[in-house]
Amino acid sequence: MAEAQEFKPRIRGVFDLPREERFVSGHRLCAGCPVGTVMRILTKIAGKDAIIVNATGCLEVSSTPYPYTSWMNPWIHSAFENTGAVASGIEAALRMLKAKGVLDRDIKVIAVGGDGGTVDIGLQSLSGMLERGHKVMYVLYDNEAYMNTGIQRSGATPWGAWTTTTPVGSKWRGEWRWKKDIMGIVLAHRVPYAATASPSHPIDMAAKFEKALYYTREGPTFVHVIIPCTAGWKFDPSLGIKIARLAVETGMWVLYEVEKGKFRVTVKVRRRKPVREYLKLQGRFRHLTDEEIEFIQKIVDSEVERVNKLAGEEAIGPLQA
Repeated sequence: MAEAQEFKPRIRGVFDLPREERFVSGHRLCAGCPVGTVMRILTKIAGKDAIIVNATGCLEVSSTPYPYTSWMNPWIHSAFENTGAVASGIEAALRMLKAKGVLDRDIKVIAVGGDGGTVDIGLQSLSGMLERGHKVMYVLYDNEAYMNTGIQRSGATPWGAWTTTTPVGSKWRGEWRWKKDIMGIVLAHRVPYAATASPSHPIDMAAKFEKALYYTREGPTFVHVIIPCTAGWKFDPSLGIKIARLAVETGMWVLYEVEKGKFRVTVKVRRRKPVREYLKLQGRFRHLTDEEIEFIQKIVDSEVERVNKLAGEEAIGPLQA
C-alpha cells in the first residue's frame, strides 16, 4: 500500500472548527472537568461517519446515564479492560463489509479510555490492537488516577501525589512510583502517529486529532490528553484549564507529536515556570516539602533535557530567573 503523504491540518483557529455539535450538553461530568470540552472537539473533527468505543470510566458513566446520551455518533460501551479489542473487532468488521461491497464509504473507529482503562487494566488489549495494526485512533484522557471508583492510584499517577491508596502520613508521602511511560510503550509498536495534547491548547489538540484520524489509513494512532480532575486533584472547578496550561508552561506536560518516526515539540516553552506554580494549586500535592518539590523540579529538568535532544533544539527552555 502506498504511504500516506505528510498531512497538513486544516484547523488553524477556533473559527475553523465545524459548527455541528456531536457531543452535546446535558452530561453529568463534574463542574470544571475539561474532558467534555475535549470530546466536543474530538467529535467535531471526526464528524458523523465515526464509531466511538468508550471504556468504563468517568466519561462513560457521566455521558450515558440510561436512557440519556450526549453522543450523536454511534457509541458502544466497552469494559475497563477490552477497549482495544472491541475497537479492533469493529474495525475488522467494517473492513470486511467494505470488501464485500456492503459498505460504500469509510467509517472511522475511535477508542476512548481513561488512564486506568488504558495504562493498567486495558494495556494488554491496547498492545494487541497496536501490534495487529488495526486502523483505529485511540484517545487516552489522563486524569492520573481511578477517579470514577474512588480516586485510587493508577499507573499514570505522578510521584508524590495523594490518592486514597497512596495516602499521606508519617510513613507514606503519597505515590512513590513514577508515572508509567505509556507513550514510550505505544511508540515501541511503531505506530504512524502519536501525540500528547492538552485542553489548554485546543487548536494544537484539534490539529493532532485531525492528524491521528488521517494516519489511521496506515495503522493505529494514539493521542494522550491531560485532564485535570477537580475532585481527585483537589482544586477549585474554575482552575482546570489554568492548571492544564501550567502543566505545559512548567514542563510537567510537554506537547509533542511523533509523525512517521519524526519527533517534534508542537508548543515551545522558551522560559519555563517553576513546577511549584503547578503543584501549589492542587490539594493532592499540599503535603510536599520544599525538598520534595525541588526533587520533582530536578526530574522535570532532566526530562526537558531529554526532550530537547529528541527535538534537536531547545524547544523547552530553562527556568525563569
